[in-house]
Amino acid sequence: MAHIYIYSPSSAVRDKAGFKRGVRRLTAQGHEVEIDEAVLASHMRFAGDDETRVAAIARAAASGAQVALISRGGYGLTRILPHINYPSIAKAVERGTQFVGLSDFTALQMALLAKTGAVTWAGPALGADFGAEQEPDEIMQACFNDLLAGQGEGAGWRLPAVRKQTSVTPDLIAARAHQASAIGTLDLKNAVLWGGNLCVLSALVGTPYLPSIARGVLFLEDVNEHPYRIERMLTQLLNAGILARQKAVVLGQFTQYQLSSHDKGFQFQTVVNWLQSQLKIPVLTGLPFGHVPTKVLLPVGAKVRLITEGRDVLVLWGDRGS
Repeated sequence: MAHIYIYSPSSAVRDKAGFKRGVRRLTAQGHEVEIDEAVLASHMRFAGDDETRVAAIARAAASGAQVALISRGGYGLTRILPHINYPSIAKAVERGTQFVGLSDFTALQMALLAKTGAVTWAGPALGADFGAEQEPDEIMQACFNDLLAGQGEGAGWRLPAVRKQTSVTPDLIAARAHQASAIGTLDLKNAVLWGGNLCVLSALVGTPYLPSIARGVLFLEDVNEHPYRIERMLTQLLNAGILARQKAVVLGQFTQYQLSSHDKGFQFQTVVNWLQSQLKIPVLTGLPFGHVPTKVLLPVGAKVRLITEGRDVLVLWGDRGS
């Protein structure tokens, strides 16, 4: 069983019951769960002041644990990026510590990748995933177990079926034409997999903490963001030239937003159609990753192989990523 280190680099833990459930479940699975001394610290909305959270990251890197798992996301990492010791984290990764998380954790993942090239994992958080009121999702748990066993080699899913639409817009016509020629049967090799939370990633544009990656596979997800805000952030990446430099863009789960009558038919699929019409590269959807129970684990910064056949998609890493 694994040594798992729990720490809080972002927002303060508010759901103490969920935190305790997560620890109990991991312990019941036979893991040695080590809890950082400041894991439940609170300063305004943060898990302690900036110095406290920087120190917590340093302790996670020095823990020797097999997995360093965030307690939760939220907000807080972007403001401390200049103060993190990235070489020490990279050395911890070399020694075998796998850093796992999502959401605000994207900021640390991108900065570490930009500064050192070290690979981290987009995956669960303690509270929201292991500490949820319902039992942890079977797919998420299986992927996490594969990571602990060193057996994970890839992830797969099926592209959503094309929905019939009552209105055919120019964006939709262009999107279907572009994607029919761009996707076909894909076999993209030796591409760096990177990305994460769209809001966090777009906030890093123009900073030294966003890696400069060309011909990669960029995956994105978000939560509580209306489709027009999603489009605005995608426009930032598009106008910065980031999207067109990739081999493919993969959209995960965009959840917990609310449409209004003012939208008049503008919805998430509208954004997808628009994005596909703007790019000559494949824009794939349906990746099981994001602020949802069912999520795969993805090696951020690793070279992968992306394969499609019909609606089936595979992302392979390790020896199969070349």
